[in-house]
Amino acid sequence: MSEIIIDPVTRIEGHSRISIQLDDRGQVVDAHFHVTQFRGFERISQGRPFHEMPALMARICGICPVSHLIASAKACEEVMGVSIPPVAVRLRRVMNLAQIVQSHALSFFHLSSPDLLLGFDADPAGRNFLGVAEAAPQLALDGVAIRKFGQQIIERLGGKRIHPGWIVPGGVSHPLEAEQRDEILAGIPEALERVRRTLSWYKANVAGWADEAAVFANFPTLYMGLVHDDGNIGYTDGDLRVIDGTGKILADHRDPKPYWDYLGESVEPWSYLKSTYWKDLGYPEGLYRVGPLARLNVIDQFGTAEADDELGQYRDRLGRYPASSFYYHHARLLEMLDCIHSIAANLSDPGILDKRVRAVAEPNRSEGVGVSEAPRGTLLHHYRVDENGQVEWANLIIATGHNNLAMNRGVLEVARKYVHGTQIPEGMLNRVEAVIRCFDPCLSCSTHAIGKMPLQVQLLAADGQILDELAR
Repeated sequence: MSEIIIDPVTRIEGHSRISIQLDDRGQVVDAHFHVTQFRGFERISQGRPFHEMPALMARICGICPVSHLIASAKACEEVMGVSIPPVAVRLRRVMNLAQIVQSHALSFFHLSSPDLLLGFDADPAGRNFLGVAEAAPQLALDGVAIRKFGQQIIERLGGKRIHPGWIVPGGVSHPLEAEQRDEILAGIPEALERVRRTLSWYKANVAGWADEAAVFANFPTLYMGLVHDDGNIGYTDGDLRVIDGTGKILADHRDPKPYWDYLGESVEPWSYLKSTYWKDLGYPEGLYRVGPLARLNVIDQFGTAEADDELGQYRDRLGRYPASSFYYHHARLLEMLDCIHSIAANLSDPGILDKRVRAVAEPNRSEGVGVSEAPRGTLLHHYRVDENGQVEWANLIIATGHNNLAMNRGVLEVARKYVHGTQIPEGMLNRVEAVIRCFDPCLSCSTHAIGKMPLQVQLLAADGQILDELAR
């Protein structure tokens, strides 16, 4: 038995490795996506006052701190037994929508566009965002500007772009000012134009990626996401909807908070990342996907006119329930379009400047669950507290954990297509990594190194002999 190791996987948010096992004929027999870093936030939170949890949980990630702020604050509000003021609901939505925009821009432009623009077989020395900027300056500029648009909204609302403390148990810490609202609204037209331009580029070139789309985690699964009563997408709140690959509804209008009724969690010895599964189907048959592709499959519509028109075109071309994870890229562009329109709609509400933005209470319950949609999918925070309001136990179910089983099967699918014999084509390695990038896993990272991450891959024969080796 031989083994290929990709360590680390590059152009993702965090640290991981991929192992591919070959038989004596050089054919792939198994593959795994290993998350090699340990979070431990469930243990770190024990003994902390519950009201500190949102600020602590935001430190899990420097890319999506707002998601953890919202889910954590919701769990705390369950403990408090309060409903937050309506304006606080809208303000949280705006910040979450802005985070989805900036996170999707990072994923699409900075991490994945080098493959899409330059080619999966391009020279890795130039297959990066700097290469994109040289080959297509407007595309790179649009990517930087769209991400900046989202980050500036987070900064204007929360005081800083990373780990803002504005979302607190009971609502938000201070109201929105008219000047802040007007500054955000002034940037809407330019942001929309940049997303439209990128969508046009993507749709004009998508046929060229047909080979990758055919094998990038392209198989039937379940899909899960939050929807509102009218079937519109629920980014920050809503009820759970789960469908299978044909659109059959397995759960609808379900309260997402008692997740233990419908989700199981499994731990494998080869990864620190938990694998969740749909209990009714068992492990591992109950694999499902969350995030942009899954959200577009479970919703009826977005709820904003331009995004719904684009969604109709997307479904006309790909079908009602596209299965290839390659189309996470297209789904992110559609969500960016919808999020920007939704930001404008929420900020145009006459009550958005209301000064009553926070409910205050002591702990009235011993347990709370908070649920929201992060850029990468459904996020759950679950806390238990003692009589003094100190956290005794915490459980976090992260979007990347929901997708873990699908990512592993996707790596195996791509490896079987592109890995043959004793040679390791660099383009093959990149495609194995690229299927992971489709999911945009966020591996609890909060810092990123500037420059190129090292990569060493060896193909070993059963007797340990090195058959081929690549390093960069």
